[in-house]
Amino acid sequence: MSRVDALIEELCPNGVEHKALGDVGAFIRGNGLQKKDLTDAGIPAIHYGQVHTHYGIWTTETISFVTSEFAKRLRKAQPGDLIVATTSEDDAAVGKAVAWLGDREAAVSGDAYIFRHSLDSKYVAYFFQSEQFQDQKRRGITGTKVRRVSGESLGKIRIPVPPLEVQREIVRVLDLFTTLEAELEAELEAELEARRRQYAHYRDEILTFGGWSRWVPMAQVVTIGTGSRNTNEAVHGGRYPFFVRSQDPLTIDEFEFDEVAVVTAGDGVGVGKVFHFVDGRYSLHQRAYRLCVKSDALLPKFLFHFIRHDFARYLAMTSVHASVTSLRKPMFERFPVPLPALAEQERIVAILDKLDALVSDLSVGLPAELAARRKQYEYYRDRLLTFKEAVA
Repeated sequence: MSRVDALIEELCPNGVEHKALGDVGAFIRGNGLQKKDLTDAGIPAIHYGQVHTHYGIWTTETISFVTSEFAKRLRKAQPGDLIVATTSEDDAAVGKAVAWLGDREAAVSGDAYIFRHSLDSKYVAYFFQSEQFQDQKRRGITGTKVRRVSGESLGKIRIPVPPLEVQREIVRVLDLFTTLEAELEAELEAELEARRRQYAHYRDEILTFGGWSRWVPMAQVVTIGTGSRNTNEAVHGGRYPFFVRSQDPLTIDEFEFDEVAVVTAGDGVGVGKVFHFVDGRYSLHQRAYRLCVKSDALLPKFLFHFIRHDFARYLAMTSVHASVTSLRKPMFERFPVPLPALAEQERIVAILDKLDALVSDLSVGLPAELAARRKQYEYYRDRLLTFKEAVA
């Protein structure tokens, strides 16, 4: 028997009373605080958007502040209050909350409620993450594109109210789970990043050629072209990949090309960095490039690996910088490409394909392991926050 079970058996053997949130506290709407009002120093302040993007279960410090003079106009959370974001485009995020555990008041923006209550603050914050809360919250969500939940609706949600000693023991256990989850996530991300660095180092070593290799401008061995499609031609579940100016391809119902090619963006955030190797039918954005090998002395897959290795450095020296970085066809044409013997190209391709597969497996496997651990954590969290209700 866990300590939580023992405490429940000792302190509330006939079940735990459930109460409406409005009966154990009050929802006070924040006011008058916009992003433009935030400063780097002054009175602590929390904008509702930061509850979605920055804060977790609880915090003792804010990332933003307001001036003392401006703070006089604003409603403020006291230490121990919950700050609840009440709008989002995502139903799951509506009602996301953070317990304010700082040592002074914090100003709170509109589109957020301050929940001032008589329970353990972190216990309430964990409850706001639970499936019990989510199930009840959904009934009160309104709006179309922007989804909202009112203080009145939140006040009707029922929360188990075990004795304070039980609340604190549940918080202790869930804090431990949260810490372990964060440590696991950091460990897995560090492992993945280490493998990526290891791969990048080995790739750079194997693709560094001295004077023994013949070098030619890309235009001599590669045909360079673009596509003719616009992004708005993409469809969901199309028959062919549609390569645009981003990391992942979209889909389209018609193809432009049936060939082996290396494709990349011509401008924008993906320029010179996003390369795909394609062997088959596809379409291409009008500001993306396709590189098709026309020489028997060069393997397409070798070009793919080499250009991923060296093009960023070349681009930094030759690209055009305006409102966005732009890659012009002559830059590709002048890009120097090594031509080692075909047998050597085949050996390099085989090695780098294997390394790519290993990194890809890690990129899929490690997040899957982390997701499984999160599911396990959520299961135990919901179990800890589920009690037999006391009969009135």
